[in-house]
Amino acid sequence: MTVSDSTAATAAVGDLAIDYIEMYVADLDAAAFAWVDKYAFTVVGTGGSADHRSIALRHGTITLVLTMATSDRHPASVYVVDHGDGVADIALRTADVEGAFAHAVAGGAEPLRRPARHGGPGAAVTATVSGFGDVVHTLVQRGPEEGPGLPVGFVATLQSRQPVPSEVGLLELDHIAVCLNNGDLEGTVAYYRHALGFQEIFEEHIVVGAQAMDSKVVQSPTGRVTLTLIEPDTTADPGQIDDFLKSHQGAGVQHLAFSCDDAVHAVRTLTGRGVEFLSSPAAYYDLLGARIQLSQHSLEDLRSTSLLADQDHGGQLFQIFTASTHPRRTIFYEIIERQGAETFGSSNIKALYEAVELEKKGQRV
Repeated sequence: MTVSDSTAATAAVGDLAIDYIEMYVADLDAAAFAWVDKYAFTVVGTGGSADHRSIALRHGTITLVLTMATSDRHPASVYVVDHGDGVADIALRTADVEGAFAHAVAGGAEPLRRPARHGGPGAAVTATVSGFGDVVHTLVQRGPEEGPGLPVGFVATLQSRQPVPSEVGLLELDHIAVCLNNGDLEGTVAYYRHALGFQEIFEEHIVVGAQAMDSKVVQSPTGRVTLTLIEPDTTADPGQIDDFLKSHQGAGVQHLAFSCDDAVHAVRTLTGRGVEFLSSPAAYYDLLGARIQLSQHSLEDLRSTSLLADQDHGGQLFQIFTASTHPRRTIFYEIIERQGAETFGSSNIKALYEAVELEKKGQRV
């Protein structure tokens, strides 16, 4: 895609942002309770039909929609059988759904639901296009002054129009990590560039022991939507990306990364609420002080919380993964704090995946 093509794509799809993430779940009440109890989300809306029940939750500006099928007619029924609980829809907010939809379809997206206005002038407009695997993108158009929204048809609570603060301090979705089948990485990058105007901003070949993976990051032009795309390197031994693809039965979201202003505080608070995080080897912290002059947190704070640190030309970042509680051990979550850093902690990516390996083997450092 040339610079002029990218500019045209940006003009067509607009300033994309994440409107909400919808997860299909087998047990709606249990899933909602876990998000409220452990991650301090607040219920901001409910929805449903004869075929499904849904609950919307919010923390900061992060809106999660949990949907459970109540009949075989709803797509959540088949999704949960195939994948277990997981992300089914990454809804993207745009100022012009019709223009974004037309550009996406012209760029190779499969049209799943054509643009429709839900009410009179000023009402929400939505459409849906394909994404990757069984994950779709609902395009959402709302009024320019509206804050975080809800899917069409939801009954809102009093907290539904504003960000929801909490003691944990999560802010927004920093990025979404996606596992792809081998050979699909280049095509998926091209799809997001041509259909939705994304740009490729980062790539890396990651080696963890005898396994390896390739990763590329695509991002909307203003940086408000970031997808980290990962495929296994089949010239190396099978590893955790292969495990995800086998357990999930195909491509899907591996983790959601939640941003915060104080990762040490967030991790300690979440730990106190029962969230379990992956441990990091003690040797990591023995070497960290020589590698980075820490500006935000002390080495002992990082060691006690197992947070990893890295830096780039813009500043430092701190990040950690949760242990997966999924029965298939697929999806998990990340806490990330950026102090000026714009990239993804190149030194940490390998360390994070090594921590996953230790957790898989039942090793606690």
